[in-house]
Amino acid sequence: MSGHSKWSTIKHKKGAADAKRGKIFSKLIKEITVAARMGGADPEANSRLRHALINARTQNMPKDTYERAIKKGAGDLDGVNYEEIVYEGYGPGGVAVLVECMTDNRNRTIAEVRHAFGKAGGNVGTSGCVAWMFDKKGLITINKKDATEETLMEVALEAGAEDIKDEDESFDIIMSPSDFDAVKEAIDAANIKFEAAEITMIPQTLTELKGVEAEQMIKFMDVLDDLDDVQKFYSNADISDETFDAMS
Repeated sequence: MSGHSKWSTIKHKKGAADAKRGKIFSKLIKEITVAARMGGADPEANSRLRHALINARTQNMPKDTYERAIKKGAGDLDGVNYEEIVYEGYGPGGVAVLVECMTDNRNRTIAEVRHAFGKAGGNVGTSGCVAWMFDKKGLITINKKDATEETLMEVALEAGAEDIKDEDESFDIIMSPSDFDAVKEAIDAANIKFEAAEITMIPQTLTELKGVEAEQMIKFMDVLDDLDDVQKFYSNADISDETFDAMS
């Protein structure tokens, strides 16, 4: 199982809980607010906002919730100004980890992130220490119940997708960020449901973790996921389905 999507799958399962969904909404609201502040309130003219709204709708966020976030970002309503920070470092077994944060208190955020790394036996590194190990890509995940590989090859590759990967229960469609909108529009036009659609960071190579290190990594990712200031995180950890299932 590819490291970039396995934790995403686990998070989708956990997201069914109301408490977890509340955290997901909080992170999405931050992203929508910042996207609107930086690029304007019109999704058609603001690709970052457009992509954030796709994720919000995928998570069934109420319309008035994301519209209020857009107004805050655009300055029509009072709101918090968030700063974007990316931390890089090493987790259990030396795996590469990227952590994207939005915060109104840089000191609080770095303290929480450092504590999470340290508790997992890792450490925060210098800027650029692991970013080179990842490629920024568009990623659309489709359950195998909703489309065949042949159909996806015909629809997605024709629209500009680079690759379609078999991930056990789903297919991952990968494309350059510039082709993301075109591929998603083609999938929508074909009436194919998707589980996730986002711009993400995909590791170039994976580092296999087993035993205690694998368990430490899963706990580490769970801690990062629960931090309010952490928006997204990525790693090149390769952990078996059996270990994930045992831990979840």
